[in-house]
Amino acid sequence: MRTLSFGLVLGVLTVGLGAPGFGQSLLRSEPLVLAPYESVFVKDASCPAGRVLKVTGAIRGVHRRKSCVLLPSEQASLSSARR
Repeated sequence: MRTLSFGLVLGVLTVGLGAPGFGQSLLRSEPLVLAPYESVFVKDASCPAGRVLKVTGAIRGVHRRKSCVLLPSEQASLSSARR
């Protein structure tokens, strides 16, 4: 019983390490289908240099949210460089 519960806890922890924020890829164009509250980063000419378009899906009847942001990996490197 202990090994089963230990395995369950270990499985939950390893799934948590694979969270979407760790391996976000940069898309070339905005996807046609996007799940509600799912976010993707798009390399788009509508944003100024050094920023990418962050598109967040929405429920039916509501427009997607779009904003120009720094990539999370670049934000992390900038915060560590300032210290």
